[in-house]
Amino acid sequence: MTATLVTGIGELVTNDPKRGEGSLLGIERDAAVVVDGDRVAWVGAASDAPDADERLDVEGRCVVPGFVDSHTHLVFAGERSAEFAVRMAGESYTGGGIATTVAATRAASDEQLRQNARRLLAEMVASGTTTVEIKSGYGLTVDDEARILRIAREFTAETTFLGAHVVPPEYEDAREDYVELVTGSMLEACAPHARWVDVFCDAGAFDEGEARRVLQAGMEAGLLPRLHGNQLAEGPGVRLGVEVGAASVDHCTHLTDRDVEALAGSDVVATLLPGADFSTRAPYADARRLIDAGVPVALATDCNPGSSFVTSMGWCIALAVRELGMTPAEALYAATAGGARALRRDDIGSIVDGASADLVVLDAPNHVHLAYRPGAPLVRAVWRRGSLVYRHESV
Repeated sequence: MTATLVTGIGELVTNDPKRGEGSLLGIERDAAVVVDGDRVAWVGAASDAPDADERLDVEGRCVVPGFVDSHTHLVFAGERSAEFAVRMAGESYTGGGIATTVAATRAASDEQLRQNARRLLAEMVASGTTTVEIKSGYGLTVDDEARILRIAREFTAETTFLGAHVVPPEYEDAREDYVELVTGSMLEACAPHARWVDVFCDAGAFDEGEARRVLQAGMEAGLLPRLHGNQLAEGPGVRLGVEVGAASVDHCTHLTDRDVEALAGSDVVATLLPGADFSTRAPYADARRLIDAGVPVALATDCNPGSSFVTSMGWCIALAVRELGMTPAEALYAATAGGARALRRDDIGSIVDGASADLVVLDAPNHVHLAYRPGAPLVRAVWRRGSLVYRHESV
């Protein structure tokens, strides 16, 4: 096993509040990190760094934890740019376009789905993402949901069964039959390939009773709960998530005071998806309100072809700072440690002794540049589990 000393770090974001000056990000300056195998073996001042087999000087650049994208829909076929153009011309988003992607995904081969997911994941890695969650939800038949999850499992252990995304057209007049399918034979086929169960509990999707049945069935099958909620309107999603002990409720765009209080009194993470709000011309989630109430917040891309065809967590950070009321430090923390908490992981999202060696080198003196220079290609190198998976030619 080879140990590598990464030194010359102008600003190191550890996400350990015991470090630095006790700030949220646990910032160390003039720092170094030793990577040994797939783990962080040492963190501290560059002047105190131990010897290692190899040495990389990043010449004053900033190093941050790898981004944790805890909400994506990467296994699909087709695209919906025409739908996006119509929305930008003023048409509202209802979620109805999901059926378009379902039809394209059902018609695609396994290899076509695999290649598209691989292409999007390469974009994510080059943008600094080292952990990704992938949902099903674009098959909506027993066989198609299972194959989406089998393909997703080739890329990540964080796979989510989302058979309850929408009711497919063939069940439009038989909702109860579809819920029975999702909680029966579809779940049975998908559970071996998933860690999580999810449901879209919102206007035009699944109501509270249906969503509760889906989540309870998934939990009985050994899956952990999370859900889409309160994207399109105020509703029961957040309170249901708290009731079942979900790891995360995602979107959280339309919240009542009661919803915020419920989240603040629980361990449920509010995962905010500013790319979806941007791409659907929806109101942005109010991160400031949630943070001030003590609610843990995560950021994710919601990468999908209809409502958020986004692969860059850096861009989501910039959008969160500009539109969601977050500081640059809060947004970066939400995109790293927050995402880790949304996945109930304590081995990712930070740069501390024993953590997974997921590091991102930015061509910038500090983390603020992620929001200060939106869209700029700042990522110069990415380590995932101790392996260098992306390196810009300038490093």
